[in-house]
Amino acid sequence: MKISKILLLVSGVLELLLAIPVLGGWFVLATGWGALGFMFLLHLVTLIFAARERVPFYGPIAGLVTSVLAWIPFLGWFLHLASGIALIVNAFYDQSRSAGRTEQQRRFY
Repeated sequence: MKISKILLLVSGVLELLLAIPVLGGWFVLATGWGALGFMFLLHLVTLIFAARERVPFYGPIAGLVTSVLAWIPFLGWFLHLASGIALIVNAFYDQSRSAGRTEQQRRFY
């Protein structure tokens, strides 16, 4: 299993945990918004590995945006939910769809 896939799964599960309405908000407030900083760094590392392994990286980008804007109460809940789903979908992206393309074509999504 690729490192990017593991990172996508881990960050997706963590985002979905932060999307739990009361519990996620309480955790973010209890850590003094440190959880959002940690998630930003996790998404940045995930983005680097996803780009290096040439897998689609829309999930980590959504996660970065979420980490920046999640301090807004109801928007934060929605963004955590949306980016968690995007990360999980991104992790299970079927690489066989691009099997017919050459390596040069695969570079550009």
